[in-house]
Amino acid sequence: MTQPTKSIFLNRLDKGTLIACCLAVAAAQLCITVPSPINGEIQAAFGASGSQVAWVTSAFILPTAILELNFGVVGDLFGRKRLLVLGGLILALGELLNATAQSIGMLWTGQALAGIGAAALFPSSLAVIAAATPDQKDRAKAVSTWALSISLASALGPLSSGILATVADFRWAFVPPVVLGLIVAVTCWKLVTDSKAPEGRTLDWPGQITIAIGLTALLWGIIEGGERGWSSTAIVGSLSLAAVALVGFVVAELRAASPMFNLELLKIPSFAAAAVVALAGMFGFIGTAYCVSIRLGAVMHLSALKASMPFVILQLIPLLLAPVLSRMLTRVDARWLLMGGLLPMAAGQFWIAALPITTTSLAAFIGPVLLLGVGFICVVSSLTSAAVNAVPIHMTGMASGATSLVREFGQGLGPAVISTIAMSAASSALVGKLSGADAGMEAAAGPLAVVNAGSESARAAAQDALGHGMALGVVICGCASLLGAVVTLLLVRKNTTRSEVDTSGETAVHARARGTWRTPSAYAQEEEAGAQAPASSSCIPRGFVRTRRGRS
Repeated sequence: MTQPTKSIFLNRLDKGTLIACCLAVAAAQLCITVPSPINGEIQAAFGASGSQVAWVTSAFILPTAILELNFGVVGDLFGRKRLLVLGGLILALGELLNATAQSIGMLWTGQALAGIGAAALFPSSLAVIAAATPDQKDRAKAVSTWALSISLASALGPLSSGILATVADFRWAFVPPVVLGLIVAVTCWKLVTDSKAPEGRTLDWPGQITIAIGLTALLWGIIEGGERGWSSTAIVGSLSLAAVALVGFVVAELRAASPMFNLELLKIPSFAAAAVVALAGMFGFIGTAYCVSIRLGAVMHLSALKASMPFVILQLIPLLLAPVLSRMLTRVDARWLLMGGLLPMAAGQFWIAALPITTTSLAAFIGPVLLLGVGFICVVSSLTSAAVNAVPIHMTGMASGATSLVREFGQGLGPAVISTIAMSAASSALVGKLSGADAGMEAAAGPLAVVNAGSESARAAAQDALGHGMALGVVICGCASLLGAVVTLLLVRKNTTRSEVDTSGETAVHARARGTWRTPSAYAQEEEAGAQAPASSSCIPRGFVRTRRGRS
């Protein structure tokens, strides 16, 4: 067990810690992108319906979104190094279940377990970096390297899974994440210099439990509603449970001494608008990616490698734009960067919707994919900035964490909603066009089953119907991006009332809530790490608790 040393303020980030943290976040991000090009193989191997395939992505993202805020607190309380090691091991275990999955249910379980590991890795890796870089320039450089690791993993994930699923069984696509998770655990244990900041940090169990139940029930109801029927007892019960749990979350946060999320933030128009944009933008982006993966893999039966190419191009764009964006973020208002991202995204989405379902040429996808990639990186880069700039300085950490939760829930919601819409529209388009065994197959397993195993005429009809459904789904994604652009234009504004008082070389930021105050370095650490910083919590000291590497 590591022994804490005295609290210190000035320190520097060592290379070993930076390397380990970059590996950790790369492993978490890689796991998000691995399933994209192999959804078709997953559907064919397990005979899965559209909603079942949608759960492959949502099962990973949901626990990541739900647990990320409180895992940030756990790291502050018990040490971020321990959480990094544990996160790497849990992620590896989840991906091992994926690599040996014999059913779609086992794959969901593996994805959910890996998502829990990712929820530990994302905030902990960034918190370690932020805590060890009190100097603004050092922190910016380190965080840029951390973000570059995310971009590299985003590009390598679909490429590796596409290659492995083409030359071997699709389950091999989950083997590299297993190895990477173990490497992360060992590397973090050996190289990371631990840090924690337990003062004033407490876990909000009522808030955590109610938000977990609420979001899970909501997502399950939406995904299953299209197949089970919106009036079925299970769906009505699930959506009712979601409503009750989310109301319970609001009550819990109003009563909590140290809430996960201060509801007063929603009274700030710019922050509320940024939250809407995060939800709508990520909903549209991931919903579009889901439709592209299904149409290329499950409908048009391209190889996993060919199906991965649009995703590789999409994820390489952040690497090319990173130097430009780093300068723009300091010179251009986040409002205009958001607009400059959402509008190209919408254009790319409407372009994809207009492509005939039989289009399989990579050249046809390059244009809209480039627009999507440029839009996505602009939106992601400026979202947190727009959110934290809208709130008082003492709430920037909480604003960043809450925006992250909403953004990731939007990513989980995208495949869920778009799958339901697309498959329902396709089933409606097939009414009266199938007969005999083909009609029975569609009633039992949906249009994806028909396009893969029906008669020749039935497959052609199912392909046209799925083309209609997918186009409708992507149009809705484009409308979500346009909605985000309108909300941004009307409501997102920079907070001009934020101020800092300079005193004798060190600026002290005074928080009005309950008379507490914190140093600018503490706020910067919380903002970069996405950790919650409730106005009602007790004072965070000037430094952070740093422990020696190795064992005592």
